[in-house]
Amino acid sequence: MLMDAVGKVWRMLSPRTRARVTRSVQPKFTVSSAAIVRNDKEKVLLLDHYFRPDKGWGLPGGFLEYGETPEQAARREVMEEAGVEIFDLKLLRQRTVGSHLEISFTAKGRGQGIVGSKEIRGLGWFGVDELPEGISDDLRSLIVSTEPEH
Repeated sequence: MLMDAVGKVWRMLSPRTRARVTRSVQPKFTVSSAAIVRNDKEKVLLLDHYFRPDKGWGLPGGFLEYGETPEQAARREVMEEAGVEIFDLKLLRQRTVGSHLEISFTAKGRGQGIVGSKEIRGLGWFGVDELPEGISDDLRSLIVSTEPEH
């Protein structure tokens, strides 16, 4: 009986109000998108981030903006941070770290790359056998696992 009454009240609310109520009681997540970008020589684009002082080098990427798909966010972030156009995106992995959802892609890149963000100290294209010191073991193994077969 009580649930019927609650259901009737719920249906009387506007869709916008129902959405606000639903979102207010759900756990909050942040979502980011990143890409392992390879150039025509199969070298991987890595960025030296200011905000990763203990790890420094990492993949280009960042948080999704409102209304953006993960693919759009990856394209935007790589262009903003490194001036590289990416194409041939393929979903690599999705994982949750605490209250953060991380979506990773592999992609091909066009352009040499230039530092295009105040968040980035430097960038470079690296072969699997010449990855910079200081990248995490997880990132190193992820890059190695995506190396194309020759």
